[in-house]
Amino acid sequence: MEDRIAFVAFGAVALTGAANVITRRDPVHCALWLVGALLGVAGLYLTLRAGFLGGVQVAVYAGAIMLLFLFVIMLLNLGRMPFEGLSAVRPASALAALTACALVVFPLLRDRQPAAPAAPMLEAPATIANVAGYLHTQYLLPFEIVSLLLLTAMIGSIHLGRRPRPTEVP
Repeated sequence: MEDRIAFVAFGAVALTGAANVITRRDPVHCALWLVGALLGVAGLYLTLRAGFLGGVQVAVYAGAIMLLFLFVIMLLNLGRMPFEGLSAVRPASALAALTACALVVFPLLRDRQPAAPAAPMLEAPATIANVAGYLHTQYLLPFEIVSLLLLTAMIGSIHLGRRPRPTEVP
């Protein structure tokens, strides 16, 4: 019973953070609310007994990636976004959000089907050493592609945030 209460509480934290990310106008506040949402998701992982994923969620996403986001926001010197009125994108976004919620809730409301057979157990436990072994052997190419994509994104953000140097006239 405590697991369900903790799951609902962390889910509420994640949903509150996500709702505030899309409703706030200040980019720094949005980024900080996103940290709260990511911490809520990490708590959800912990309630599901996935401690490694919860730790990775906190260290990588709530830590490193959000630090990069805040760095880019500060470099671009983004201020508060002005209110430009309702656009045609907002109703479409609301429809997409309602459709996504319906797709999540509908399976919970319909009659329960018999449980699917359990997934087969892995040969090795999901320890950090085993995950690293798989990343550097079987999944080396996707791992390197993701690292190149992250490097490209970092170089692009530095390029966008770079201030032009004044031209020197002798």
